[in-house]
Amino acid sequence: MYNFGQYIPVESIIHRLDPRVKIASLIVLSIMILNSKAITVAMLSVFLIVIIPTSRLPLRCVLKALKPMVILFVLLFFLHLVFTDGTPIPPFPLWRITITYEGLLRGILITWQFFLLILSASVLTMTTSPTELVIGIERLLRPFKILRIPSHDVAIMISIALRFVPVFLEEIVRIKEAQIARGADFKTGTVVRRIRAITALLIPLVISSLRRADELAIAMEGRAYKRGPRTYLRELRISPADYAAVAIMILVTGFYILQDYPFPGIYALLFS
Repeated sequence: MYNFGQYIPVESIIHRLDPRVKIASLIVLSIMILNSKAITVAMLSVFLIVIIPTSRLPLRCVLKALKPMVILFVLLFFLHLVFTDGTPIPPFPLWRITITYEGLLRGILITWQFFLLILSASVLTMTTSPTELVIGIERLLRPFKILRIPSHDVAIMISIALRFVPVFLEEIVRIKEAQIARGADFKTGTVVRRIRAITALLIPLVISSLRRADELAIAMEGRAYKRGPRTYLRELRISPADYAAVAIMILVTGFYILQDYPFPGIYALLFS
């Protein structure tokens, strides 16, 4: 079972790319996804669909990694569906609930944008080892040293946060199975009762998380970990494949700018 944030070691051109290129591409891609119209979101969806087989990631593993986020997607869609003003969809308004065409369309768009965000982040973590991720973030943050930002410490914190996500998910499953073995019921009863049963997982999860954080701190101290810059076994080198990836991202970004923010004359010349 593959969880969100878990590295999948397979051989592919995406795995071999420089982590700085992948992290910078993710940042640019996230900005475009969040500020795109529906047609541009569709284009970016095709782009990500092409990246998945290129990275040789099994589709079922990617979908399993996204499975815990289904509740978030449903909640986002429901909130926009109910609380967006516009033209009511028959037979609504029903009782106190009003569902509009605008809410339906906006709910689909926002939910799909967040799905693409999490999908792109999953592809990054699945194709980049923890060590490469730390090195890439640290290298990208080095120019901010003039602002007294400890680039390596920030990189370590981000990497630990990402890698703790699958640990938390595994811990939730373990705690849930342990409570089911003791007679807990998470599937039957009223909605309120099921919510109370689920919230019973929070206290053991928090305690377990604090214990794991303490164990991690002790392990880092036992290995003589110290703050500050350090050398690495493998120094990063930009390869021709990295330049090709940067060129592709520039083309995608250029198409995004022309599509969502068309310049008079240029847009008419290219798309007339």
